[in-house]
This record gives sequence, C-alpha cells and structure tokens, in this order.
Amino acid sequence: MMRSLIILSLLTILSQPTLSKSVRCNPQDKKVLLKIKQHFNNSYDFSSWNPQTDCCTWYIVKCDRLTNRITRFNLITADDVAGPIPDAIGDLPHLTSLTFHKLPNLIGSIPPAITKLTNLQSLTITWTNVSGPIPSFLTQLNNLTGLYLSFNNLTGSIPPSLAQLRLLTGLSLDRNRLTGSIPEAFGDIPASLMYIDLSHNQLSGSIPKGWGRFNFTTLQLERNRLEGDASGLFGKSKSIENADLSRNMFAFDMTKVEIPYNLRYLDMNHNKIFGSLPAGLEPLTFVNVSYNRLCGRIPTGGVFQEMDYSSFFHNKCLCGPPLPDCK
Repeated sequence: MMRSLIILSLLTILSQPTLSKSVRCNPQDKKVLLKIKQHFNNSYDFSSWNPQTDCCTWYIVKCDRLTNRITRFNLITADDVAGPIPDAIGDLPHLTSLTFHKLPNLIGSIPPAITKLTNLQSLTITWTNVSGPIPSFLTQLNNLTGLYLSFNNLTGSIPPSLAQLRLLTGLSLDRNRLTGSIPEAFGDIPASLMYIDLSHNQLSGSIPKGWGRFNFTTLQLERNRLEGDASGLFGKSKSIENADLSRNMFAFDMTKVEIPYNLRYLDMNHNKIFGSLPAGLEPLTFVNVSYNRLCGRIPTGGVFQEMDYSSFFHNKCLCGPPLPDCK
C-alpha cells in the first residue's frame, strides 16, 4: 500500500506543468517570442510555442548551448503566416541567423528594428512578398557575412552603402524589381565577397570598374540591361568558377579574353559580344555564346563535343561542328 502511494505521488509531481529547474529558456527571449507568435495570429507554425514549456525546445528557434539565448530564428515554408515582419524581432539581441523563406503572405517593408540585431551574421528574406526599397540601414549590421534578399518585390536602386559590409562572403539580390546601375562603390567591395547574384532585375549601365581587381567564384548578372565591357572579369589568375552574363547588352571583343583555369560554367547568350572564341574554353562543363556577334571556327574537343548547336547559333559567322562547316 505504501509503495503504491509513493509511486502515485511521484507521477503526480512529474505531471505538473510547471517548469523544471533544468529549463534553459531566457525569460526575456520567451516574452519576445510569444509577442511574435501573437503578431502572426498564433498561426499553426507556432503550435509548439507553449508558454508552459521551455522555449529552447520550440520549433523555428534555437538556443545557444552556453548562454541559453535565442541565436537562430528560421521561419520556413508557411502559407498561413501573414503580415509584415514584426518589430519585436529586433528584441532578440543574440540572434546570429534570421531567416524568412517561402512565406508568400509575408508583406510590408524590411523594418528598421532589424538594426538592433548587432550580432547578426546571416540575414535571409527570400521567396516572400516583402516590398519597398532595400534599406541602407542594413549597413549597420556590420557583422553580416551573408545577405540574401532573393525572390521578393523589392524596388528602387541598390544602396551604395552595402559595400560597407566588410565581412560579406555572399550577396543575393536576384529576382526583384531593382532598377538603376550597380553602384560604383561596389568597385571597392570586400575581398571576402566571393558570391554575387544580381540577376533577374532591371539593372542598367556598366559593371563597376573595380571588379576587374576581384576574384569572385560565382557572378550572376543574367537578365538585366547591363552594357559595356565585361572582359575584365576574366583572366588566367582569376578564381571565377561560374559566370552568367546572359541576356544583357554587353559588348566587347572575346578574341583575347584569357579564360580562368577554374572556370567551369560560362553563359553569355543574348549580348553583343564580338570577335572569336578564345583558347581555354575546352575544360568548361557548360558554355553558351548564342545570339551574339561572334565569328570564326568553333574550337574542337572538350566541352565543344558535349554542347549542341543551340549553344552557338545566331552569331555573325561562327562555323564548324556543331554548326555547319566553315567555307
């Protein structure tokens, strides 16, 4: 009888909803998170956010193992999350990673409250309906290594001040409605910035002159209205691996362009590039120079044996397999 009473008492204690001494959740962080949940009308994606439980166990967020502060907030693929980014997000001062991804009903502009996140290293707002300009106040986040704002409804020009983010390694502003030129200040980007994607916008003008000094690994500028000479992006000593300049209005002589040893993907279709195809393209795994003004014989071997005629057609006078033989 006594044993049964002891077991019953233990079960009663364990079933209590009160928080145990092992709870890691910081009370202030928890208060902010519940405010964010309320902002999004308690959507299904926040169903694990029970006030009676440890917030370090909740979905979407992650706590640091030493400080027990919220360091990651990653809200991904949620159709029922609607409204603007809440100002309360700025009250999570230990965040290093903030992600809003595939949220079609996320609207409004990027709030200034984000500037309070001085420890932020990665900011991702992608595949949403966030609109308005890219705010220049993002440069206050001087610990950012990655800024990813793809697939939104952002408008206006690229703020020149983004070049002041000296720790950036990756920058994606693609698939928005950005206009104007690539800021000349981007000619002084940090050497750490190896990945840039500005594609699928309405950018015009020429690329920054300073880009000839940098070693990108990936540069995507396709589907804009860019013009001028882009040959300075190439050279034997450059580390560029993937370059997509297609569907712009670039015009330069391809004949003497030195192909980087590491280059594997090159798409320059639908431009005004002239001259002949240079040596060194054979090691590439993909090349497309169609719809330009190139002439001369297509080299043989390597990638040229893999690509079909559509990678070379609609030029001024390119000839040889896979196009008709040269006369």
